[in-house]
Amino acid sequence: MQNPMASDAELKQRFFELLKSDEEFRLAVAGLLGLDTVINELRKLREDFLLFVKEQEKRWEENNKRWEEAFKRFESIERKLEEHDKRFARIELELGALSEATLTKFVYEEVERFARESGEKIIVRRRNVRINGAEIDMLIETDRTVYIIEVKTKPRQRQVDELLNKIELVQKAFTKPVKPILAGVYIGDEVEAYAKSKHVDVIRY
Repeated sequence: MQNPMASDAELKQRFFELLKSDEEFRLAVAGLLGLDTVINELRKLREDFLLFVKEQEKRWEENNKRWEEAFKRFESIERKLEEHDKRFARIELELGALSEATLTKFVYEEVERFARESGEKIIVRRRNVRINGAEIDMLIETDRTVYIIEVKTKPRQRQVDELLNKIELVQKAFTKPVKPILAGVYIGDEVEAYAKSKHVDVIRY
């Protein structure tokens, strides 16, 4: 006579099959074992984690937008600063040119007065002339002397050196002696002393 009771092995096999195929059975077993609470907690943790990830993604998107806006504002400010610098440089250049043009007029009058007082007669007056490769701001030729004049609003020592280098080049074009003059408004004491030590006359306004 066959035993109607299934063997332990058969019961285990059936139990595992139900666990695999029957979700309701799995949940019932989990409830009996107290695992339903753990599963629910895990589900809640998963939901919380996904929500956290979404919130972080949203924050990153907002931060990226803020950074993009800030970068655009920075680029706009940078462009405005560049435009301002260009306008300022242009104004500074125009003012410098105007100042030197006005200064040149005063220098000519000063040299003309000096020449007449010395009994010299002015023959030629020229501005921005090139002689043997030397660029001269102003050249005044009298019947006895050739004056080469460097006109700068705020001359430096290098302008004195440049003027000295031009004497030999200009002298080749004239038989008269060449006399260098440095003219400016803001001439430092050191620059003036250096010029005079090199036998360069200084006209300061």
